[in-house]
Amino acid sequence: MTDYRRLRVALLGAGSVGSQVAALLLQHGPELADRAGAHLDLVGVAVRDLDAKRDTDIPRELLTTDAERLLVGSDIVIELMGGIEPARSYLLQALNAGADVVTGNKALLATHGPELFEAADQVGASVHYEAAAAGAIPIIRPLRDSLAGDRVQRIMAIVNGTTNYILDRMDQEGADYADVLADAQRLGYAEADPTADVEGYDAAQKAAILASLAFHTTVPLDAVHREGITGVDAAMIEAARKVGYVVKLLAVCERRDDAGVESISVRVHPALVRREHPLASVHGANNAVFVQAEAAGNLMFYGAGAGGVQTASAVLGDLVSVARRRIAGGVGVGESTRANLPILPIGRARTRYQITLEVDDRSGVLATVAGTLADGHVSIATVEQTIIPNGEQARARLVIGTHIALEQDLEDTVDALAASGVVERVVSVLRMEGD
Repeated sequence: MTDYRRLRVALLGAGSVGSQVAALLLQHGPELADRAGAHLDLVGVAVRDLDAKRDTDIPRELLTTDAERLLVGSDIVIELMGGIEPARSYLLQALNAGADVVTGNKALLATHGPELFEAADQVGASVHYEAAAAGAIPIIRPLRDSLAGDRVQRIMAIVNGTTNYILDRMDQEGADYADVLADAQRLGYAEADPTADVEGYDAAQKAAILASLAFHTTVPLDAVHREGITGVDAAMIEAARKVGYVVKLLAVCERRDDAGVESISVRVHPALVRREHPLASVHGANNAVFVQAEAAGNLMFYGAGAGGVQTASAVLGDLVSVARRRIAGGVGVGESTRANLPILPIGRARTRYQITLEVDDRSGVLATVAGTLADGHVSIATVEQTIIPNGEQARARLVIGTHIALEQDLEDTVDALAASGVVERVVSVLRMEGD
């Protein structure tokens, strides 16, 4: 066996991902050593309960409930506990002691990333987090390294497998949201409390991470506009299908010129995607990140967005990278977040929209709707009308596609339509992305 230097690796957390990381590190240790140029010695695994059932068998002598003691003397700390505390405190302790950190904790990075990166910079350490944004998909290193010399213009991403599974089933089968959610919970795709997924919180955390990297600007989580999929029903899915679109929960991060000022917009919401677009073909619980760069053009990253062994692949990739740098010497690569581009509120976003209205089927209604849209600076691209039988007074459903409009203008116009006296109900408003 090659006489490599030995690096002490501490693992915090042995859930679905952590247990797989431990098992793979123990199983493939010699092979990983050859790739890293160092023996990666797993010195311990910090857990809350020594006797808890785990996805893989971890030698009992490696388990400990004393995480702080495990950190002492470790060269690399892998954090897969999740949550904010005590993960934040443990990682700061590790960094301040000069250890490098690998984490998959999207919530922690989205809320305290700058604090961790600053602590790493102070001691020349590094924070790696490939597993935090899209599971097994390699997207962090491409954004941070491969595209560092380019200008990313836009990212559209499906970064939550639960919501993609739900919307895909609704699209493929015409199923109702509640029924598919129940199936997702039974199959383990959704938690018993699915709020973080279906309300867009998980995707917003990942959007903040991706935007910070892509635009070299710190993006606080509270600057990400967030909407979930709980309002999406079978009728909306079918209406999208009729006009050649599919509904996806998208994270949209884009560079914008706002009144002559270079700015960025970061938002998460359900959106219509044309069926010919690569993102429309992302099925099941898979994730995908579609990057548009000035020089590189369009790039697509696709794969499993979750799963213990899949996400463990990303963690071990980071571990090898960290070990190589540590053996080679030199300080860690810091985060490039010095562009400090202003972050636009949602009202300054610009895109196309689909507005679905129920109106009385009588003369003059369409003219009134068109006039209200024009008054609000919202230009009509397409109109589709369907008659809805309603006794003597039939109703019509109008599906209106717009040209690109300012979000605030669109919101004000929809409010004006609702108050116009000719609109019985605003059924839905969906953004149209990627055309």
